[in-house]
Amino acid sequence: MLEINHITVRSAKIAQPLTFAICPDFHNGDVDLVLSACRGVDAILVAGDLVDRHDHRTNGFDNAVRFLKEAPDVAPVFYSIGNHERKLKTLADYWPHVEKSRVTVLDDRFVAFGGIVLGGLSSIRAGKDEHKLPLQLAEKKPFMRAMSEQEGFKLLMCHHPEYFADAVLNRDIDLTVAGHAHGGQVRIGRQGIYSPGQWLFPKLTSGFYYDDRLLVSRGVTNATWAPRINCGCEVIILHLEAEHA
Repeated sequence: MLEINHITVRSAKIAQPLTFAICPDFHNGDVDLVLSACRGVDAILVAGDLVDRHDHRTNGFDNAVRFLKEAPDVAPVFYSIGNHERKLKTLADYWPHVEKSRVTVLDDRFVAFGGIVLGGLSSIRAGKDEHKLPLQLAEKKPFMRAMSEQEGFKLLMCHHPEYFADAVLNRDIDLTVAGHAHGGQVRIGRQGIYSPGQWLFPKLTSGFYYDDRLLVSRGVTNATWAPRINCGCEVIILHLEAEHA
């Protein structure tokens, strides 16, 4: 089951209303199900993990390629890089499909869209020093600095909510949308039990954090063998509206 959850954010920096479908953690999932939830939006934001590096039956990307082809017919698509893209063994076969698609990839860069600034902060690269999170995020400072210096409302896609404190918190970024945590997989009340990157009893799994500057999606598919309990998959329909005095 896929929940559709509507969330509204208001700001005096927003000149015109915009609606985004927030779709992280597709993980080579059900194209028809997800795209049916995205109809009528101004843009679709895939905040990482369109592919599934563990799905060897389909090279991890067959449905992702179909998404790349069909989603732009629903709305413009912006795609930032997650850990499954970084670690996909068949990346050399997959990436040409991305390059020839009509999807805009935001790999540590930003663009103007609909009167706002829209950026993508990519997952750090896989390797033996992957645990040195602050050091690798420091390499992204020029991009983050340039984006934060732009005029207007700034919306950042960042697959990992755990990046927020080190990379985003002290920047002039109005809203960051993330995934990766899978809602904590099993939820007892508002507490998730486990998530990648945060491990047991994660703190950033679903909804708003950091004074409503970080919005974490539970993801649009269940990408692991473990079941979800009290933790449905979701497409967040994000409404940006002008705030009037």
